[in-house]
Amino acid sequence: MFITEAYAQAAGGGAGGADFFIQLVPFLLIFVVMYFLLIRPQRQRMKAHQAMVSALKRNDTIVTAGGLVGKITKVVDDAEVEVKFGDNEPVRVVRATITEVRAKPEPAAAASSD
Repeated sequence: MFITEAYAQAAGGGAGGADFFIQLVPFLLIFVVMYFLLIRPQRQRMKAHQAMVSALKRNDTIVTAGGLVGKITKVVDDAEVEVKFGDNEPVRVVRATITEVRAKPEPAAAASSD
């Protein structure tokens, strides 16, 4: 008696594939929203940071991840640069820890010639 009732309930109409798709739609929408709000902007920030780090050159003023501000004295290789903080000896810094390149200030004579 119980077996026949179970078979009767399971033998619906054959719309099991459509029900599965309808249950899958919210997960797909969540993934799409997460992609546009989290994944895509993070990739763009990573590309911008890699471009900034690869364009480092001598005499650029930089800010490290620790908040130290210094001037690049020498580009050692693809992974490191030498940075001088104040009047101290140059220090080797890993390029990935550089968070910002500050623009060089214009000379006072060039700024007042407007």
